[in-house]
Parts: sequence; structure tokens; C-alpha cells
Amino acid sequence: MSTRRPTPAAAGRRPTIRDVAEQAGVSIGTASRALNRAGRVSPAAIAAVQAAADRLGYEPDAIAQSMRTRSTGVVGLLVSDLANPLYARIVNAVEARLQRDGCALLLANTHSDAARERAMIDFFRRRRVDGLILGPCELERPELLDTLHAQGMPVVALDRDFNAGVSGVHVDHFHGALQATRYLLNLGHTRIALLTPGKAVRPGRERIDGFRAAFAERGMQPEPRLIRAEPSAMEFAFSEVLALLSSPQPPTAFVCLGTRLLAGVLQGLRHSGLSAPDDASVISVGDTDLSQLFSPAITSLTWDFDAVGSALAELMLKRLPTAPAHDGLEAERIVITTQMVLRESCSPPAAPRPAPREAVPLRKPTKRTAE
Repeated sequence: MSTRRPTPAAAGRRPTIRDVAEQAGVSIGTASRALNRAGRVSPAAIAAVQAAADRLGYEPDAIAQSMRTRSTGVVGLLVSDLANPLYARIVNAVEARLQRDGCALLLANTHSDAARERAMIDFFRRRRVDGLILGPCELERPELLDTLHAQGMPVVALDRDFNAGVSGVHVDHFHGALQATRYLLNLGHTRIALLTPGKAVRPGRERIDGFRAAFAERGMQPEPRLIRAEPSAMEFAFSEVLALLSSPQPPTAFVCLGTRLLAGVLQGLRHSGLSAPDDASVISVGDTDLSQLFSPAITSLTWDFDAVGSALAELMLKRLPTAPAHDGLEAERIVITTQMVLRESCSPPAAPRPAPREAVPLRKPTKRTAE
């Protein structure tokens, strides 16, 4: 009667490291070192163990591995709105760079909600992600980092200002808004509307500061009513544009984020019977498919989204628990510059439309009688 131990598949169970060791004819310790490429193991033993693992379909226990190495190989990324196409290329670049180093990306959407952001940070913390990349949300609260730092979790900021001790990648929104506003001022516009989401976070603050700085260069001030900083929603932009265009002195130009805000601005112009650039000039902050494919194509501020994502991943990889000399690294700040892409949506302000003349009632001709 045979006493040979049945294979894991025949026994209906997952193969273990013991099964791999028996198949390869080595000890459990040698099999473990061979699979993890740790310690002194001969090339022949590594080949035998790997072949046995492949035959059995053995997969290491990720939980057990993470307990031994204190690393899950997972990085968390929080963004405010996954529907925002400006994030798509950044996320793709982050994931591609992490994958080259064997790390996975866990992505979450905060919907620009502070409570959800706190909940997701706590979720990532309990899941023991190796690091966390934080993008813009409703507020910037340095106190959120206290618990993460106390647990030794590295944090990299995406366009957020926390404190001097946090590394991050920032887009130069200040000079981008300055450049866009200068361009419109040079065309002769003075009533320029700025629509930007969230002045409570860095991108919104920087755009407003750059917008005001362009006016200050000329000894001017923008009209406060034309600076609209609210959540990035198409409905908000549409209603704001309608209100502005119906005012006694409507804006002759718009600078807006190139996603839902841009769509709302364009819809508001069309609803009012106006068009760019004949009636109002439009500049998109962030070059998207909408700004490129709309007719006329929209002049845009753009930056290297792939560079932003790659830089975020590089900063994080250097700070992971498995990285050599990750302790004691000084905070790094990487700034990505912006460029203007000139298209057909801007021109000098149109001459004011003449007010409609008051209708004069027609007189009936008087009847003359012969003398």
C-alpha cells in the first residue's frame, strides 16, 4: 500500500512552502530563502525550488510576508475627484513607476469631502499601506499627518501645502495664472472672470494670487465680484456665468479650470447666445480633450502630467520602509512649470453692443384736402 503523500491539488487544498520543499528535495528553510532570494542559496537550489513552486501553483502568503518584512508593497493615493481628467494621466504615471519597483497602487476618491478624506486615510492606515500620496481636498489640515508620522508612514503631497517637513510635487499655478491674465490684459481685457475651485487649498490660492498679481503689475485691481472660487462643478460654473453675463458690466474674458468648469462656461456662453472669442475670450487651466476638440479650440495653460506622476512615485519610493537609507531623508519639494498653448478662443474685447433703440410709433399720414 502506498504511503506517498497526496499532492495539494488532489487533497483539495492550497500548496504550502512544505509542499514546495518536499517537491524540490530541500529543507523548508532553503525553500523559503530560495523563493525570497534571501540568504545563501545555490543557483541549483533556487532553480529546483522555483520549478517545484510553478508545478504546484504555489503563491506566497502576502499577509505572512508583510508581517515578516513590515511591508505590504502597496501605496495609497487620494484624489478629490476621479472624474477630473487632469488626474488621469497623473494616476497612470504614478502606477507605472511604482509597478517597475514591484509596488501596487490603491486609489481612492474623496469627492472633495473632508469627512470622507479622514475616513479613507484611516482605512489606508488600517490596511497598512507602505505610504500615502495626498491630493487636493476641501481643506489642508497638517494635524492629519500627526498619526501617520507617529506610525512611521511616509506621506507625499500632490499640490498641497502641509508643512515644511512634508515632501511634495507642486504645479506652479501662480505663474500660470499670472501668464494667462497678462495675456488677456495685453489683448485689452480688464473685466476678466476667474473661476477656480477651492481657495482653501493650494491650487485655488495660487491661481487667485497670480491673477491679482497680473493686475497689480499695471497698477490695477480685478473686480472682486469676478473672482469665483467654489467647488469644481459644471452646474456651479453654468449658473455663475449666466449671472455674470446678465450683470450691467459683464466680463469680456474667462479663466477657468479645464474640466467641468470649462464645460459650464462654454454652456453658459451658448445659452446666452454668445460665443468665444467673438463675445468673450476663454482660457482653460489644464489642457484636456474638451479644450482641444471644442470649436474653436480653447487656449490653455498646461503642464507635464506624466512628470508630476513620476515625481510623486519617485519621492515615495525613496521613503518606503524597504528603501535603503529611507530614514532621515530631508523633505523635497518639486515644482512643475506651466506653459501657454495658444489657440483660437481669445481675441481683443469686442466693441460694446449698441443698446436697442426705443421703438417710435408710426404716425398715420394726415389727410390733406384741396383748397
